[in-house]
Amino acid sequence: MIGPLDEFPLHQTPLPMAWVGSSDRNFYDRWYFNAHDRTGDQFWIFGAGYYANLGTKDAFLLRRTPSHTTAVHLGDAIDHDRMNPHVRGFRIEVTEPLQRLRVVLEETEGMALDLTWKGSFPVVQEQPHVMRQGSRITLDAQRFAQVGTWSGTLLVDDAEIVVDPETWVGTRDRSWGIRPVGEAEPGGRPADPPFEGMWWLYVPLRFEEFAVVLIIQESPDGFRTLNDCTRVWPDGRVEQLGWPRITMDYRPGSRSPRSARILCTAANGSSVVLDVESLLPAPLHVGGGYGGDPDWTHGVWKGEAFAERVTYDMAAPEVAGREMFGVVDHVGRALLREGDAVHEGWGLFEHGALGRHDSSGFADWFDLAP
Repeated sequence: MIGPLDEFPLHQTPLPMAWVGSSDRNFYDRWYFNAHDRTGDQFWIFGAGYYANLGTKDAFLLRRTPSHTTAVHLGDAIDHDRMNPHVRGFRIEVTEPLQRLRVVLEETEGMALDLTWKGSFPVVQEQPHVMRQGSRITLDAQRFAQVGTWSGTLLVDDAEIVVDPETWVGTRDRSWGIRPVGEAEPGGRPADPPFEGMWWLYVPLRFEEFAVVLIIQESPDGFRTLNDCTRVWPDGRVEQLGWPRITMDYRPGSRSPRSARILCTAANGSSVVLDVESLLPAPLHVGGGYGGDPDWTHGVWKGEAFAERVTYDMAAPEVAGREMFGVVDHVGRALLREGDAVHEGWGLFEHGALGRHDSSGFADWFDLAP
């Protein structure tokens, strides 16, 4: 069961704190946050990770605007003060476990933030996430997610942005377990069968009356290996929303979605229809350190007290060409229709169509939407 200590980087297994023990070099313990003001003019993504068996810890910040992404990367040696998670000037203060946090980045290369998170609904404990390549486990993780609001300030090159919780919303997750981190390992025997790709959709959304958290993963043949769609109510009730059916609208000549229609089923059997649109995409593998990022990777040792700032022109061919080979976070606006009621919500619309996916009509890694 998820408990207050699960806010902190104390885990030793891809399980809640009740169970411990792993010597896998790829063990990780990570925070992820995002924030936006519902306009699509800017999207902030930030987080931190501890890698106990690599001896490292790191943090990152991304600011995405329609034209550019600015990234700040921080790294250092791991320490034993796990109740005070920090990486140089980046720190996370847990003021009320599972409900309120303060995230601070002291001024670094012209970027800073001081934000307070308030969860709008209880956290959602997601299903365990497991992936194998041949006989080896490559991902074995536990995660909880939450939607909420932000208050505080952001700083970009001496320009201060006031963050009002009436407007600024976001999502966060905590995950821990095993996933590829750090320097690449020796390849060994080639995978048999080879990895042909995966299709991924992660949509945590905040509505006024409830939250919806959806996470789906499919193999190249469309076989669903992860299906978790729940609605959480203010009193903590969690309602399963069945086996969602997805229709993705991709921009022609790309794998970037404009929108998605998600058909769900309430506990009483009635239809729940989610229409989610993208207001601004932010590729996590362009400065964010997630899978496929050639510039900076979580857990890689960069030396003591490492810090850098990098800016990407998102229209540059060498940057734009990366997008289809990784997972992309989008500022998401949603309409949920249930009977005669229509609810507007905001949150994260995260998607990746990597490699072959028969259901989408993608035959290989380079196929694009018509």
